[in-house]
Amino acid sequence: MRFSVDAHAIGCHLTGNEVYIRNLLNEFAHLDQDSHVVAYISKPNAPEFIPKRFETRWVSDNPYKRLAWDMPRHVAHDHPDLLHVQYTGPLGTSVPLVVSIHDVSYLEHPEYFSTFRATQLKLTVKRTAERAAKILTPSEFSKTAIMRHYGIEDERVVVVPNAVSSQFVPMDRNQAQARIQRKLGIPAPFVLTIGDLQPRKNHMGLLHAFEQVIASHPKLPHHLVFAGKETWYSPRLHEAVAKSKVADRIHFTGFVEDEDVVTLYGACDLFVYPSFYEGFGLPILEAMACGRAVACSNATAMPEVAGSAALLFDPKNTEEMAHMICDALLNPDVRTRLELLGPQHAATFSWEKAAAETLNVYYEVAGAARRVEVAVKAGVA
Repeated sequence: MRFSVDAHAIGCHLTGNEVYIRNLLNEFAHLDQDSHVVAYISKPNAPEFIPKRFETRWVSDNPYKRLAWDMPRHVAHDHPDLLHVQYTGPLGTSVPLVVSIHDVSYLEHPEYFSTFRATQLKLTVKRTAERAAKILTPSEFSKTAIMRHYGIEDERVVVVPNAVSSQFVPMDRNQAQARIQRKLGIPAPFVLTIGDLQPRKNHMGLLHAFEQVIASHPKLPHHLVFAGKETWYSPRLHEAVAKSKVADRIHFTGFVEDEDVVTLYGACDLFVYPSFYEGFGLPILEAMACGRAVACSNATAMPEVAGSAALLFDPKNTEEMAHMICDALLNPDVRTRLELLGPQHAATFSWEKAAAETLNVYYEVAGAARRVEVAVKAGVA
């Protein structure tokens, strides 16, 4: 079989989209030695993340040129049995299409996007979803939303949960804190959140909750770290922090490379994920895999991901969020319990399993009879 995969997200700092496709490609290389994979890439450093035996094709990082010209041209030349894309497929291709739609926040909360971006996604993802032979999505929450908004039948939408990369492992907290102090200048101890600075991630709510925590427990020595890429929304958050009574305890890292992300998780006392809306919420599992206590939102897909291994709160209720933060920071028994549960829970999610299930979908769409064999290799038959 021959599969083409849109891997333009690799090297673009598109966070979740990049993590997703990088891990799938790496596992494909281990699980399926016979099929040919062609990855369509855009960034100069992308080849270092692509398994050596896979072919690559260069496509523009301009989405209009990539979707209207480059990818249709390559697909016509490569003659794959199918094309796998994320969210938006190219124009004018005749091969079967598999699309990953991680969430439909652009439909349910367009206020989190620029007007142009929300309109673009509404049009292009709808067209892609209607054309797709199969839609992959990481949670039951997202599957229900996709079926509701697009009127797509149950069997065309397949839930394949994301997982944690192998680099996310526990490390000594003191050593991690020392490295973060040296490299990023952030003092310990600290509470951490990770995610692009955008309104959906609810950094503002976390800021206000943290203000309440320090106001009620001024002797707590903790700082708050916002790790994530700056966006159009960043000036509002920076302005709010500048006016905050705890401004001297707030730190911004900007975009963080993979190695430093692992160290940040290892160095924190508590990871908080206060997002309003997630189709999955991968940082929850990453922090757990690093052996750190997690408190996160009880909304959308996040309870599916966190299970019973995290403290849950209403993201719209800063008092409740503050209470959960205090519970973790002031109660060693609570924090220890979460730090023990987290790695066990995160280990139940596997990129190998996700890749095997994705290959199963490929084989089904392509009409091949090899899907059971690949499922057995991944231990998920």
